[in-house]
Amino acid sequence: MIHGVLYQQDNRQILVPDVMKTTNPLERMRGLLGKPQLLRNQGLLIEPCSSVHSFGMHYPIDLIFLNKNWKITKLVHSMKPCRLAWSWGAHMVIELVGGTLTRLEITQESKLIWEKSLCV
Repeated sequence: MIHGVLYQQDNRQILVPDVMKTTNPLERMRGLLGKPQLLRNQGLLIEPCSSVHSFGMHYPIDLIFLNKNWKITKLVHSMKPCRLAWSWGAHMVIELVGGTLTRLEITQESKLIWEKSLCV
């Protein structure tokens, strides 16, 4: 996985300072399963991806589905374990610890951008 920063595109405001991006099919398939709970400032970017599940998870997660142009297609707040979520037209998803979306000032109209971190 590679680390990066998630910004709101219009004002370059940092939304999540540590977002890991999957780099291969195994990482995409595994997602957060078997990993420690994300911290408040962390996320996981899975691309390509238009659906996720929380089977085997032990905590709720927030989801940001995005299309190829980084426009939000769907926001999911605190998806509980053993659930499914998807979004038509989504090309990627960002998984966050549950409750993160309530403190971020984004809407379904927002465009985001992820940039690789220079140092990790």
